Amino acid sequence: MTPATTDAAPTPDGRRHLCLFDLDGTLLPIDSDHAFGEFMVAIGWTDGDEFKRRNDAFFAQYQAGTLDLPAYIDFATSAWRHRPLAEAEAAHARYMAEVITPQIRPAARELVQFHQQRGDLVAIVTATNAFVTTPIARAFGVDHLLAVDLERSSSGDWLGCIRGTPTFREGKVVRVHDWLASQGLTLGEFASVSVYSDSPNDLALLEIATEAVATNPSPALEAIAVERGWRILRLFP
Repeated sequence: MTPATTDAAPTPDGRRHLCLFDLDGTLLPIDSDHAFGEFMVAIGWTDGDEFKRRNDAFFAQYQAGTLDLPAYIDFATSAWRHRPLAEAEAAHARYMAEVITPQIRPAARELVQFHQQRGDLVAIVTATNAFVTTPIARAFGVDHLLAVDLERSSSGDWLGCIRGTPTFREGKVVRVHDWLASQGLTLGEFASVSVYSDSPNDLALLEIATEAVATNPSPALEAIAVERGWRILRLFP
């Protein structure tokens, strides 16, 4: 990651702005993790009916705020983690071309670019794993990605378990603080902190913002946003 001093323009008093985006449902109108599972079924890398049933069940847990993340990571990576890396990456390239790229809407790109052009330090903070999301962040032109990191074997193979603190619920806040600290920064150094999310799973992250934006919000998050006077933004129809 590049130092914050190279990509976040200071305000007249020398302070910078920070902008944090959730990904699934916020910048994308789909859930990239769930969609990647469906893509694994489509290309025949896993049993269709059973995988789809479990994938849908985990997604319902996420929406309800009850997701067992370690169990989900073990399940979600099972379709591809034992494949040769080059083969998995080639499948992901197809997934980007066939699934993700058509879902990147102009309004989402323009929102990211607005904050970049303003000189903000911009990051995507997502509960989806880094294998799935690194090319997506790149497609948005965002250099800083905080995602669920996966353990790897000594030979470099992906494993079905989480490395470090997962970027999920309160863990997103922990990872943001750790990421800033790695660059010699603290949250309090920023003139403003904008956070965009669609989900109440990100309530802890939204609460550290000076500008919390409920973006394409679920009914539960919209109710919270109305109660707290947060801005509501709808990027997608």
